[in-house]
Amino acid sequence: MEVPVKYPGKLTLRVVVTCVMAATGGLIFGYDHGVSGGVTSMDSFLKQFFPSLYEKQSNMTPSSNQYCKFNSQILTLFTSSLYLSALVAGLAASSITRMMGRRATMIFGGMFFVAGALLNGLALSIWMLIAGRLLLGFGIGCANQSVPIYVSEMAPYKYRGALNMCFQLSITIGIFVANLFNYYFSKILNGHGWRLSLGLGAVPAVIFVVGSFCLPDSPNSLVARGCYEEAKIELIKIRGTTAVEAEFRDILAASEAAQSVNHPWRTLRERKYRPQLVFAICIPFFQQFTGLNVITFYAPILFRSIGFGSTASLMSAVIIGSFKPISTLVSILVVDKFGRRTLFLEGGAQMLICQIIMTIAIAVEFGTSGNPEALPKWYAIVVVGVICVYVSGYAWSWGPLGWLVPSEIFSLEIRSAAQSITVAVNMISTFFIAQFFTSMLCHMKFGLFIFFGCFVVIMTIFIYKLLPETKGIPLEEMNMVWQKHPFWGKFLESDSKIQTDNIDPIC
Repeated sequence: MEVPVKYPGKLTLRVVVTCVMAATGGLIFGYDHGVSGGVTSMDSFLKQFFPSLYEKQSNMTPSSNQYCKFNSQILTLFTSSLYLSALVAGLAASSITRMMGRRATMIFGGMFFVAGALLNGLALSIWMLIAGRLLLGFGIGCANQSVPIYVSEMAPYKYRGALNMCFQLSITIGIFVANLFNYYFSKILNGHGWRLSLGLGAVPAVIFVVGSFCLPDSPNSLVARGCYEEAKIELIKIRGTTAVEAEFRDILAASEAAQSVNHPWRTLRERKYRPQLVFAICIPFFQQFTGLNVITFYAPILFRSIGFGSTASLMSAVIIGSFKPISTLVSILVVDKFGRRTLFLEGGAQMLICQIIMTIAIAVEFGTSGNPEALPKWYAIVVVGVICVYVSGYAWSWGPLGWLVPSEIFSLEIRSAAQSITVAVNMISTFFIAQFFTSMLCHMKFGLFIFFGCFVVIMTIFIYKLLPETKGIPLEEMNMVWQKHPFWGKFLESDSKIQTDNIDPIC
């Protein structure tokens, strides 16, 4: 069995700056995650755009069914519509990334987001809100398709995990900042603070666009577009050494294989790429069905549904949001030491325990009727504390690894198409959660946490059985991890045998 080549090179200032700058694309994704749930819990926003829902929740008494307090498909469409356009953009971005490079796709994504944020901040009617959300989705789809690939290609293999996770760190920072803005803006501007919350999403998008213009293209992208000399010069700069011949040869070989592929979508369906295709679909699906985005999107709504006041619910979201960047920093420090599998498995166990505790806590206080007595202070502390532990488990495992692992396991010839599949599945799953959460909470009640807990069990077993460890493996040598895996190795041997049997003998 071949041993992966260990390329020389060090962690240069250039590669750190470029990877961190590219990772700011996560700010726009995170900011939108955090801002939408807080805005939809603001009375002023509901009164202007969803007056019937505002009247309904204003007239509810403590004896009303709190589970159904915000059950409105039109309200959730405000949040979820973004992910439909992100799905389309993620698929279309594959061709842009392949032909024009990762950097161009990032620039387009940032510009779409700026336009969407400004339209939302100036919205006077529902159609303006939805149109703005669709533009935001185009921006997020482009950024999520290109940024993880770009960072994985620029980073030295020994530090790829930590640098790639800067994308998730930016997402968590964006969520936290959005939660802070929601809390403070809800009290100002005569009830129009939601305009600032939505409109200020243009700020991280402008930072991302300006930064993307300053970024160099990755060596892999330059080679794919025939710029060989520029690619080698850039590789020398980011590795901090002239001894890049081995890595450059492997990039050239991978590019030649990629150039021979005229239809990457069709190639992706070939048997030899079946392991990567399985993970391109399953990891983003399971990432969303941990239930974390229920907390991210609708934390203020969820807290108001279980008895917190409007201001208290926004502050609780701020507290929970602060745990995400801290936990992601922990992941950045340990991912290249302990590996991907260890973090996946530990995070899954931690989230499952928290979901069991949450189920019991809500079932005891609310039962199936959703009519609680006066909520004691200890209950609020327990709920917020358990959710913080739950969020921490996600933020150092499935959150960052859900973007890292897919971006590093694909061969160059299928990398853009496969990453688009990852983004598409992520967006479809996110749309489902965002659109139907309030309805699911109304009908499933505390059983909603059991629903997500079952998926956490399934996905943890899936990782334990089927994911090979990818830490410390150069991108262009990644095929070896599948050959060594006890399950996928047999799968690929079978494919090799089929190909050999189909070769006509030479007489």
